[in-house]
Amino acid sequence: MSKFGRILFIFTVALLSCKRSQEAAYDFPQIVAKDTLRVITLNTSTSYFIYRDQEMGYHYEMIKRFADEHGLELKIVVAQNSSALTRMLRDNIGDVVAYGVPVENARKDPVLYCGLSEISHQVLVQRAEPNDTILQDVTELIGKDVYVLRDSKYEQRMNNLNQELGGGLRLKYADKDTLVVEDLIRMVSGGDIKYTVADEHVARLNHTYFRNINVDLKVSFDQRTSWVVRKDTPVLADSLNAWFSRANRAPHYLRLTKRYFEEAKGFHSDNQSTFATMFAPGQISPWDKYFKQYGKQFGVDWRLLASVSYHESTFDPDGQSWAGAGGLMGLMPATAAVLGLTGNDIFVPETNIKAGAEYLKKLIGMFSSIENETERIKMALASYNGGIGHIADARALAEKYEADKNVWEGNVEKYVLLKRLEQYYKDPVCKAGYFRGDETAEYVRDVISRWQAYKEKVK
Repeated sequence: MSKFGRILFIFTVALLSCKRSQEAAYDFPQIVAKDTLRVITLNTSTSYFIYRDQEMGYHYEMIKRFADEHGLELKIVVAQNSSALTRMLRDNIGDVVAYGVPVENARKDPVLYCGLSEISHQVLVQRAEPNDTILQDVTELIGKDVYVLRDSKYEQRMNNLNQELGGGLRLKYADKDTLVVEDLIRMVSGGDIKYTVADEHVARLNHTYFRNINVDLKVSFDQRTSWVVRKDTPVLADSLNAWFSRANRAPHYLRLTKRYFEEAKGFHSDNQSTFATMFAPGQISPWDKYFKQYGKQFGVDWRLLASVSYHESTFDPDGQSWAGAGGLMGLMPATAAVLGLTGNDIFVPETNIKAGAEYLKKLIGMFSSIENETERIKMALASYNGGIGHIADARALAEKYEADKNVWEGNVEKYVLLKRLEQYYKDPVCKAGYFRGDETAEYVRDVISRWQAYKEKVK
């Protein structure tokens, strides 16, 4: 081969190699071209979960805003555990990990840290009732019992802190395999234990459920966490960084943070509106006319509709929950849209009650195979509050573990509560993932109780 021929051959091979390399590249331009962003995350109370049949979660809503801004559809891929996140990313199962991955060594790590970046630490969770003494310094933990889960990062940190303090901290273990850190926080709130430890973001979120706890005392060093992408997607990393530098100063970011980590969740009687007062004998609310009208139309006891409305909004037509459920009957926007409500219709008393009555009737109808009417209503109420997907999962678990899938108390309710544990929400029979079921169990109990009270007061 002549010298010119060899040069031409080398040039052609280099050109083809370059073309193949360009074709193999899969960075942000290729993601945009495919209109889909694949997101790896965990099924937890702060990252991603399904509530009232809608996808939610702090990290989920943040990455969704990024995707919406670029006209991308999200494909959520749920990892089995935190150690699988970066492995799945390296295996090209997703494009970005939308979860707080600890930043260890940015130069040596096989990923690019980008997008949502936060500084967090562990905090002491302690009860804050009027007569409780609030610890202000870690030295005050000497001689105190602190409960942690065995073999957890919290146990490791408390052992290290005990050494730093020179001993005296009494570490206690919650050894039941059906406990998670949020159960220990609930136990602190209830006065069953005095102290536990949690990550700051988990503690802050739980403070929105349990208003009688204090989570201000820092007990560990700061740890930076961040979303990550593969090192061969630098354009995606730059795009996420550019977006977040704008987003974290925008009002919607502050609203989202407040929504998940500050606003009270669940039903709190001390937050009830002035509409909750009983009026004249035989009258439950200012909206009884509509409860009666649409209760009759859809075949639902109007006093049951009133009880649902009380627990959703305390009869406030302008009420709106942290999750976005609005109006007297606490309808989620997507549910309201399916029922024909548009714009501000959700806050119009008559249209909201009509839609709520229709929706509850449909839910009751979904459990037509259950012979007992009261049990059908309890399943429907649980679905109204938590979403039909989680109740379907709980019934499947009940059947699998030889409980009665057609009975709420002690059966389906039990598995609704157990869906906070990995061994249950990751069971093959479950489709809706993680669920914090204590609110739903309490909701069914309270709505049924108030319904019975209304039936006694108003014949």
